[in-house]
Amino acid sequence: MKRRTFLLGALALAACGTGEPSGTIRIAGGEPGGFYNDFAALLSRLAPSPLTITPVETGGSADNLEHLRKGTADLALTLSDSAHLESGVVALGRVYENYLQLVVLDSSPYRSTADLAGKPVSLGAAGSGAALQGERLALGVKEEHYPLRNAIDALKAGDIAALLWSGGVPTPELNKTSGIRLLPLDGFLPRLRQDYGKVYERVDVRMGVYGSTTDVPTIGTPNLLVCRPDLSTEFAGAVVRLLVAKAAELVPEQALGTQYLDVRSLIDTGRVPLHPGAAAEYRRLHG
Repeated sequence: MKRRTFLLGALALAACGTGEPSGTIRIAGGEPGGFYNDFAALLSRLAPSPLTITPVETGGSADNLEHLRKGTADLALTLSDSAHLESGVVALGRVYENYLQLVVLDSSPYRSTADLAGKPVSLGAAGSGAALQGERLALGVKEEHYPLRNAIDALKAGDIAALLWSGGVPTPELNKTSGIRLLPLDGFLPRLRQDYGKVYERVDVRMGVYGSTTDVPTIGTPNLLVCRPDLSTEFAGAVVRLLVAKAAELVPEQALGTQYLDVRSLIDTGRVPLHPGAAAEYRRLHG
């Protein structure tokens, strides 16, 4: 479908509104202080009555997919590379871009990933998308796996040399941590794309984020909102309508200006197929 036509149809639907199904659906979000967790909270708050969306705090992408497998969540936020490893998952939409962020203390001597060889580095919490991406980067470091807040404490204490995080920019917990900077990761992009496809792309963390005086090139990965194929058509359609109608409001306050939900790219879910109910709703929006 043509994106301009889709956008016009989506805005028209948002203006007129539709009835929503009654019931509760659970969304596996992420760690406290992370973009996933905040987005899940916004989705919950903006859900139109009588629909209820309940957030579930988790360790991140892989953990979220495990919640889907176990039936302890109905929706999940996940990086698209993690979703590619999971069979039987369908998408409700592409929501945001995740930025891979390799964080060091500004006072440290580390200027490139090569400087971290053999050093202790937190490669994301167990069950997170950062953990998968850290494994694929193959940095040659001594691997640790801490949740973000614990990783920041360990970095400030000197227990680790760096931490890897995959999230929105600025990430609140990092944004309130003074004296940090990011190392560029774009040099890994050719190998990642060769090995895993176009799911990885170059993005820049803009000058000023975390006090940086320059843009920092790194790796971006799309975020998908996914579910099991047996999610009802009614619920799938309701979530799609929420994403479209409330796109401008589904951005955590701290990320305004750097992240936005683009209704034109919601259908761009790559190798992960759309849920039939979501696809039908997008077709209806398309007119």
